[in-house]
This record gives sequence, structure tokens and C-alpha cells, in this order.
Amino acid sequence: MAASPAKRRHKVRRRADMSLLGGIRPPIAILSALLLSLAGITALGFGRAGEDSVPKAVMTSQQHFAEDGAVAMRASIDESAADLARTAGLFNAGDPAQPDAVVDKIGSVYQKWVGTAVVEISSGKMLAARGENVPVAAIDTAKLSEKDGLSPRMVRLANGETRLLSLELLSWEGQPQQLLIASSSLRFPGISLGKFRSIAVIDSTGRILSSDGIPESEQVLTEDQRTGVERSKKQLKAFAKVAAKRAEEHPLKANVPGEGGYMGVSGSLRGDTFQGDRAVAGYAALTGPEPGKGTVATSLGLTVVAMVDVAEDPTRVTDPLFGLLAAGALLLIGALAVGVLLGTVQRPLLRLFLESRRLTRGDLTRPVRVPRHGEAARIGESLERLRRQLLGEHADSDAAGAGRRGRIGARALLVVCGILLLVWSGPMLLLVNRADATAVVPEQITNDQRERTDTLSDRVRRSLNEGHTDLVSVAGLLGERTSPEDMTKVLDRTRNEHARYRSLYVRAADGTILARSGESPRLSDEPKDDAKDGGKDAGKDGRPFADDITVLNDSGTEPVIASYAELSGRDGSTVVGEFRIDFINSLLKRPGLGEIRVIDAERRVLGGNSGYLAFEDLPSARLDELAAGTGQKTGISARAGAVVYRDGGGGVQVAAAAPFVGGGAAKSLNWMVVSWQPAAGLAIPEYNLQNRTVLAGLLGITAAAACLGWLHIIVVRPLREVAKQAESLAGGDRRTVLYPRHHDEVGAIARSLELLRQQVLEQRKRDGAGATTAPANVPAQAPVQAPAGRN
Repeated sequence: MAASPAKRRHKVRRRADMSLLGGIRPPIAILSALLLSLAGITALGFGRAGEDSVPKAVMTSQQHFAEDGAVAMRASIDESAADLARTAGLFNAGDPAQPDAVVDKIGSVYQKWVGTAVVEISSGKMLAARGENVPVAAIDTAKLSEKDGLSPRMVRLANGETRLLSLELLSWEGQPQQLLIASSSLRFPGISLGKFRSIAVIDSTGRILSSDGIPESEQVLTEDQRTGVERSKKQLKAFAKVAAKRAEEHPLKANVPGEGGYMGVSGSLRGDTFQGDRAVAGYAALTGPEPGKGTVATSLGLTVVAMVDVAEDPTRVTDPLFGLLAAGALLLIGALAVGVLLGTVQRPLLRLFLESRRLTRGDLTRPVRVPRHGEAARIGESLERLRRQLLGEHADSDAAGAGRRGRIGARALLVVCGILLLVWSGPMLLLVNRADATAVVPEQITNDQRERTDTLSDRVRRSLNEGHTDLVSVAGLLGERTSPEDMTKVLDRTRNEHARYRSLYVRAADGTILARSGESPRLSDEPKDDAKDGGKDAGKDGRPFADDITVLNDSGTEPVIASYAELSGRDGSTVVGEFRIDFINSLLKRPGLGEIRVIDAERRVLGGNSGYLAFEDLPSARLDELAAGTGQKTGISARAGAVVYRDGGGGVQVAAAAPFVGGGAAKSLNWMVVSWQPAAGLAIPEYNLQNRTVLAGLLGITAAAACLGWLHIIVVRPLREVAKQAESLAGGDRRTVLYPRHHDEVGAIARSLELLRQQVLEQRKRDGAGATTAPANVPAQAPVQAPAGRN
């Protein structure tokens, strides 16, 4: 049977009153969907936190290790090219020098090249050579004048090894041009490999140019060892092919978002297993120190691959049963909370909406079904009183029966639902799956922390040694006849080529500055005999201070680190270079090592990769004890060490310390590099499980707060106001106009109350004019249009 036109108009009006996003249904429905989704994520996600037999933290550590090797290789190649160019420039600026004197001077100052040679370009004649035979035949002297004709090039020798040739011109007026050639091997400078690790540098085709860490077959004793060596070589070649292919990708596409820190292409690889060990590797393509800035090394297309065998852990850290139980508990608690909202908030409100509509249509025969509790009960009682008043009763005749319903309001019900959801989310957030007591830090992580810290320590030491070597090279070219103007030119050129110096100057024995480049000298200009602090700032025979490299101050905002080299024939004059502390700090900015500090022999902080105070102590006593213990000599020299700390307050922490080991001018400093990081920041299974548990708790709290807050703002607060207005209207207040806040159920009830208010006013007018009361079964007059609602 077709619906009547009046009923169709009623349905259309009812749909128009309901907002698409407002009302009580959307927040409860969305809360149900969110809790159901969270239960599914909990059931499926927790079992995957410890599935990998090799933790992601170990894989990431290998990637960082390869990045360290790439940074060291790039710095070594660029430094060698810059040193050769600067040396050639200094020779070209002076009087013509004999080829033998050139190669002898280079060999006495630098020990980084395996062979050097000077060739006459026009005739191709070898004029001088030192060290290993330089493959001069691989250089076409006729193409040196072309673009990039002097660029470094790699040459493969007959024995399979690869050499990197660096070229520079020696030009003097009236002399035939000569070609200075320096040959170096592609070996990694100062990379601490530890045990069972190998590292290689490959070209763009994946061919291994040099490698270290894998012994030759004849160097091992047993058949099993030889089998392991052959397997390692085969695995390294396989890694090299894959790494070379991936290195061709763009860094923004190849690197995982959010795991930056290295500006080139880098990553990790997983290999085969052998006797229970899994081969894993990290790779990193050589890239410049700044985005978009290429260097000599980056033009060679080299990639570093670091490989290590890691013991697999076949046990699972997590049990899928936990995820299922947690999801089931969430479903039960969520169903209870949603049931409370449906039964005590939504259903009574919808019932009131229908009852108020019935009254406005004039159906006054049936009493209003009044809900049991809260604002809905108050509104229902008010509607019943208004129904009676429309039937002829006075407002004060039923006032005594008002307010007898329970006063548990909708706001209290929302609090109850929030507590129910908090019963699940709170323990997940704060109590369940805490990893600090059970976290197992893989041994490889500890080893990598130690070896990378040792590599970083050696890099700082080598950088200081390189700075001192630069000063020796400069001092060798400043003779007794060099004018202060020419000295300044040489100092300016050296400081512009190397960013490590804040100031370079030539200092006479009496403290007078003969030439200077850069900032003002920090070294005292007092004569050496008046030096203070027990001779720290002065040495013997004209030396400005006792050691080749020293720290000039004991306090202040930053340490003043200086080095010097004596000038021949200048009666105690020296060239002094003061290092920029920012340059040393820039060497320490390596991802995956946490906090890093450079400390002196008294364990005072001199530099770091993050905020620190100069000359302060290490931040904890246990780090100080680690540094003190690592500084003790074991055998010939001290060795790097690492340890995992556990305590109730600070959690689990991985720390390492590495002293300066090796020769050079920086050896006398007795400095050390210390690094530490919380294990909570590592992607190991126990912390993965903890993080996922915390995330689940946060999602539960967020869903509850968002949806219940939505209900409170959109429904409960307007409902409380409507309940108060309904009681006032039923109590006799006919002046207050009721405006709906939103186009939803509460707004519809407010509009119905306004229509009832107008009907009561019309009835009072008729009663005041002596009109008779209509029978109860006669429908009331058509409702008067309510004022426009306010949003």
C-alpha cells in the first residue's frame, strides 16, 4: 500500500534534518570501525616483530659500516689529489727544481703514494721515479691538453691489482713542461674490520678492484677453512654485482625514506648461509660531502661493499598467540563500550526524537516513553509534562513529579566507556612487553659499535696528521729569501684548499708574526723563554710549543688546537696552523653511532657530534670508567673496547671507546673517541615488539579520545543544554526561544520543543479569550513554523 503524501513529506523532512556527518550515529560507527581495525592490526602485526633471523638493526649497521668506508675512501682520494695539486703549485711558484728533488721532496713529506714519477711531456722521457714502477705507458701525453685530460684514472696492472694515477703539471718559464704522476692503491685507510669481516671497493661494472679481510687459500690450514675462504670470495663477488647495479639508481629512489644521513646510494644485502652463519653486507657509492657537489673521487664511479657473517637466531621473539589474545580482549572491551553507547545514549536519544516528533504532529493520546537515566530522562519527563499541559493541565500541577529519574548523565557514560577502553590501551602503552629487562643486543651490534668508533678515531687522527703534513710541506717551500708577501700568498692558497684551518701564520722565534692568513692567532706572542703553564706553550730551539700538535688552552668556549713546522734557515721561525674545531666535529657526524665525543688524555671533552661544553667531563661515570679502561695498554698499544650497560633507570645502552693508535704527529695527544647510544633506538626484535605494543596503545587511546570527544562536543553538551531548556519550558518558561545548534537528533528535539512552546502559547491565548478546550482525541492545529536554527 502506497504511503500517503503527508507521510512522504514527513520522511523527506526527517531526512533533511539529519546531517551527513552530524548526529550520534557517525562517532559510534567510526569508533566501532577503528576498534575493529586496531584489533586486526594487533592480531596480524605482533607476530611479525621478531620473524627475521637477522635483526634489521644488524642489516642497518652493515649499511652504516659501508658508508664509513665510502667516506674514508672518498676523503683519502680527494686529499691525495689536493695534496699533489698543492705541491705542484708550490713548486711551480718557485724556482725550477730538478725532477729528482721533486720526487724526493714528495716522498719525504707524504707516504701515501706507492710510486711517483716525473715525465717530460714532449718527449715522453722518464726524468725521475721513486717507489713502485708507475705505469706511464697507460697515459697518452698527447691528450693531456683536452678536457679532463689531467683527471685521475684507474689502471689495472698485469698482476690483477688496480692503481689510481693522479696527474699534475710542472711548468717553469723557459723549461719543457713536465708531468708529475703519483700512483696509489685503492686500499682503505684506517678501517677497523675486526674479525670475520671483509671489505672491497668495486667499479661501476661490479668488478672488485681491491679487497681486504679475506685471507688467501694458502694462508689457511684446514680444508674447512679453505672451503670457507672460497665461499666468502664467491659471496663477495655476488654482493659486488648486486651493489654495482643498485648504485646506478638515484639516491632519492634507492634510499629508504626516513633513513637518511648518507647523501649517496647505500643499503644492505642478505646472502646465503654457511654452517649456521648468514652472510650480510652493506654497500655505499662514493658521494660528495655536499648534495649535488662532485669531487675527484666521485667521478671514478666507485662503490664500497662490506661483508660479514652473522650467526642466525632461529628462535622467535614473539608468539602470535599474544597478538590474538590482545585482539580478542580489545574486541570484548570494545563491544562492551559500544554496547553501552548504543543502549544508554543512542537508543534513548533516537526514541526521544521520535516522541518529540509525535507530539508536534498533535498525537497527544499516548504518554511519552520516558528513558531511565540522564538527560534523556529529563527531556522525556519534560515532554510528558508538556503533553499534559497541551491536554489542559497547568504547569504547576505536575511539577512535584519532575526530576525523579536517575541522574547518571551521558557525560558519565562517556567517562565509563573511556575507562573501559583505557583498561586495554593503558597496559599496552605502559606495562606490556617492556624490553629493557629482556632485550638481547646482538653481538654484531656491539662489535660494529666498537669497530666503527675505532675507524672514526683513526680518521680524526689521520686528519690531524694530514694537517701537520701540510704545514711541513709549506715550511719546506718557505726559504730564508721568501718575502712576507710571498709567504702570505702560500698561506692563503693552503688555507683555501683545506677547510681544516682557522688560521695560518709564520711566527718568528721571538713571537713576531711575519705573515698571516685567516683569523687572528690564538698563540701568545710572548717569547719562548717567558712561556707559562710549565712550558706548555713553548718548546726548545724556537719551537712555539713542546709537541707537534697540542691544545693551547685549558678552558674557554672551545679548544684551540694548533700544530707547527719549522722553517729551515729562519733561525727558529715556524709556520703554525690552528685547526677549526668545527672541522673536527664534522668528522664525527656519522649515523648509527649515537652520541660521539673526542676526549683528551684527562678525559675532558674537546669535540662532539652534538651539543656539548668544551673541557667538560663525560656525561656519566660508567662512560668515564670505559674510557679509563680502554686507555690502558694491552700489549703494544691500547685497543678499542665496547660494552652493553643495563640498569633500571637508563635502560640498555651500547657504548664504545677507541684511543688514538698509530703514528704521526697526533700520536702524542693520547686522545680518544667515545660513542654511546640507547638500545631502544635500534631495530632489534624486543624493541620492535615494544614499539608496536606502545603504538597499539596510542592508537587505542587516540581512537577513544577522538570519538568520545566528538560525541561530547556534538551530542552530549548540546543535549545537556536542551535538557535544561526542556525542564524550564515544562516548568512554565514560555519566553525563552529554543534554537538548535546542529542539524542532528538533538537539534531536531530542540526544534520540536520550540514548536511545542508555540503551541502552548497559542493555547494560553485561546484560554485567555474564553475558548473551550478541545477534546483530547481531536488533533491539534497545524504546527507553527519554528524560527530558523543556528549552527
